[in-house]
Amino acid sequence: MSEIRVRFAPSPTGKVHIGNIRAAIYNWLYARHTGGKFLLRVEDTDLERSTPEAIQTLLDCMEWLGLDYDEPTFYQTKNVSRHLACVEKLIADGRAYKMEKTSRDGKTGEVVMFRMPKEGTLAFDDIVKGHMEKKAEDVPDFAIVRSDGSPIFHLANVVDDIDQRVTHVIRGDDHVENTFKHIELFKALGAEPPRYGHLSMIVNAQGKPYSKRDGAAFVGEFRENGYLPEALFNYLLLLGWNPGDEREVLTRQEMVELFDIEKVHVTAAKFDIKKLQWMNGEYIRRAPREQFRNELLARLGAAGLVPPPDFNLEMLIDQLQIRTKFWNDIPGNCAWFFTDDYPIDEKAVEKRLKKPGVKELLLDLADRFAKLEPFTAAAGEEMVKELSQGQGMGPWVHPIRVAVSGRMEGPGLFEMLELLGRDRTVARLTRAAAQL
Repeated sequence: MSEIRVRFAPSPTGKVHIGNIRAAIYNWLYARHTGGKFLLRVEDTDLERSTPEAIQTLLDCMEWLGLDYDEPTFYQTKNVSRHLACVEKLIADGRAYKMEKTSRDGKTGEVVMFRMPKEGTLAFDDIVKGHMEKKAEDVPDFAIVRSDGSPIFHLANVVDDIDQRVTHVIRGDDHVENTFKHIELFKALGAEPPRYGHLSMIVNAQGKPYSKRDGAAFVGEFRENGYLPEALFNYLLLLGWNPGDEREVLTRQEMVELFDIEKVHVTAAKFDIKKLQWMNGEYIRRAPREQFRNELLARLGAAGLVPPPDFNLEMLIDQLQIRTKFWNDIPGNCAWFFTDDYPIDEKAVEKRLKKPGVKELLLDLADRFAKLEPFTAAAGEEMVKELSQGQGMGPWVHPIRVAVSGRMEGPGLFEMLELLGRDRTVARLTRAAAQL
């Protein structure tokens, strides 16, 4: 079998949709799995939208996700003379013709049309969808050169695939109808068509195409929102493919080894933001401890929070790393350790502290913690366990947590108290009681 060559051929507009980058991921994995080549082609013929800034945004997204390519970037605008030379050949061979056509804005000009077969059946075997066919008479002739002399997508796309020696085209199933046309263009130009595979759409909870209306839809937005590139890559891979077992969090090497384009799902893939959030947290949980420590210190510093020299940073890492879903959440998840000026969740206060007897409970606990020896997580938990007399520690645990941190969730309570220390724990319990 000859070398497999696949390409990602976006039209840069300044934003990269997750549906497009998923196609890039599948192409990249197929090339890496087969030992083939992954190519990047920038279809930049729309000069108004394909600005240098838009192209750089695309390249930045590729780099962020680790989608390296094997040959220099191919720019479609550099190949226009070749496109037009192919048009002349098609006209000479009787496969294309010129005609007057009126555009939507009412302007009339001469365009070049490609002549489609009028009899028989058009067919191809889709790698993902299986056998596809339709009557030739149902696919009309179509324009390949505009009235201003510029090549249209259909022609440029096919000629560039020929020149880049593309063997497999893996793209969204919104291109299925185009594929019937493109295969005829390949044949008319005397070239062997590549094999095509069309990926199902990414849809929202209602089964409609996922878009900006449903939330973040562009790679840059996920990056800004604190998602890790590894997590987004992994999640998008699973939108239409799985390894055949229960594994969901995979290493890049596992993805390369396991990926099989012929096992891509035919049905539409439903985007689940909660699943992506969970996956992001899994990648943080599995990150090297040193990486988490560096992120923790950097983000605390940026928020103006500085751990004192005697603070048990390693104990805090033990508590936070397993609970952090986004790097951006770190300061908010531990600010109360480093300042007394931290946000208070009023709903938490209302639910946990403004009940009969809670003020007296907090004062009693302040007195008990002031005398607790040693002041450790284990000793604190044992003390509260004895107070509960086997009836469950909730009536003590929940008020303590809100009183000392202002929140209803966070690190393990008793580890949190040990990290705060005796003096601050007692002071916060007393202060909370005084405000009730």
